[in-house]
Amino acid sequence: MSLVFDEYGRPFILMREQESKSRIKGLEAQKANIMAARTVTSILRTSLGPRGMDKMMVSPDGEVTITNDGATILQRLQVEHEVAKLIVELATSQDDEIGDGTTGVVVLAGALLEQAEHLLDRGIHPVRIADGFEEACSIAVDHLAKISERVEFSADKLEPLVLTAMTTLSSKIVNKHKREMAQIAVDAVLSVADLERRDVNFDLIKVEGKAGGKMEDTELIRGVVIDKDFSHPQMPKFVKDARIAILTAPFEPPKPKTKHRLDITTPEAYAKLAEAERAYFDRMIRQVLDSGANMVVCQWGFDDEANHLLLRNKLPAVRWVGGVELELIAIATGGRIVPRFEELTADKLGKAAVVREVGFGTTSARMLVIEECANTKAVTVLVRGGNRMLIDEVKRSLHDAMCVTRNLIKDNRIVYGGGSAEVSCSVAVGRAAESFSGTEQYAVRAFADALDDVPMALAENSGLSPITTLSEVKATQIKEDNPFIGVDCMMAGTADMRTQNVFETLIGKQQQLMLATQLVKMILKIDDVIAPHDYF
Repeated sequence: MSLVFDEYGRPFILMREQESKSRIKGLEAQKANIMAARTVTSILRTSLGPRGMDKMMVSPDGEVTITNDGATILQRLQVEHEVAKLIVELATSQDDEIGDGTTGVVVLAGALLEQAEHLLDRGIHPVRIADGFEEACSIAVDHLAKISERVEFSADKLEPLVLTAMTTLSSKIVNKHKREMAQIAVDAVLSVADLERRDVNFDLIKVEGKAGGKMEDTELIRGVVIDKDFSHPQMPKFVKDARIAILTAPFEPPKPKTKHRLDITTPEAYAKLAEAERAYFDRMIRQVLDSGANMVVCQWGFDDEANHLLLRNKLPAVRWVGGVELELIAIATGGRIVPRFEELTADKLGKAAVVREVGFGTTSARMLVIEECANTKAVTVLVRGGNRMLIDEVKRSLHDAMCVTRNLIKDNRIVYGGGSAEVSCSVAVGRAAESFSGTEQYAVRAFADALDDVPMALAENSGLSPITTLSEVKATQIKEDNPFIGVDCMMAGTADMRTQNVFETLIGKQQQLMLATQLVKMILKIDDVIAPHDYF
């Protein structure tokens, strides 16, 4: 309600008309859900491919993130619509299961929803559309297995793994140094991989970042790096043949667990209390020395008196080490985490050949490097970059490359990128549509058309004509019976992705198709949205 005046100065009141609230159902609800989901998918379309654009996201507290990683972009969005949230969960599922292809799966889901909307306008029932999409997805997944190739690799022959990781990094901010970054990712994964069991323990890989330096200064360290320094500036910066006591017990006298208060009223009582505290500290130090340790890593902090005693007894110490880092140090050095000083023995100490403190440039920043550990499988990737924002993006890029390498170790079948696999599947699904009768045939053909949207987006983001490029790629594939022809995004002079060494893992591509199809089926079958105020 508001008060206004007419041209003669006479006041009158404007009252907003009461709006009636009603639930939309049936076809209207399905179209509304499709529109909400497609609004989210359209955001990521321009980020697909090696020439894709980045997105800048600013959080409410002013934190800035610049990335083209689909899962990261969607997680930073504040999505309100419940169906649109399903798209966010779709990208998260792809990221958790495969680690790469999050943008592609969202773009494919958006293309399927667009085709589904056209079929709904033609009067085809949503259940028929969903069934047709499922049949077409099954055909496409089987066809991917047919056109896939196996790559053989070993500890002495890593080139296939490096090339696959380079394909992943082509669309990232590190593409200028993708060969070096891919090599780091492959070496890190192979350091913790069991090639006989085809298993990779990602918990043994830690990625740390430190602002400053150049991106090419990023290195793989065969050990553990923690963002801490020694607790006292006069402690030695280099410890050889380290025997590390890993403690979760604080270096301080025990505190009474009752609500009683102790009043010190005389100098004698204060001196007696100080002597008791010193005795506690001396006993703690003696127990550490008796175990044979020459270095201490503690989860908790300690005051100046304990720090001075550690220095005087030539025990380098690190304090305020996080729980996750503490566990990683214990795994890497073969030590045990000790909760009480009384339990500290020689067999529970972690062992490392070298522990050194490193500095960076002219800043006061320091980090500890624990190298040549007893369990040499634990590794750390130390990422360098101009600022924190760049380091975070490099971390995400390396994570994707390492996940792809892990997937290739689990299943060494690959398909070729550049949209070639999607075009080949589109041709196969289009041919298979002729064997279907009834309305499902329209849905199968629509699925084939949706697959064409991925190479079209690649061409569009590369500055090429989408329709012309897609037509040429599809015609060449059919004419030459070559499923490796794709979009030449990098202007390399050839559209043969095998020649360009553009690889993608088979399980990653199959997962994209299946996840996108399952989500679209779910959205199509929603014909009513009941909010809390609509409950009967």
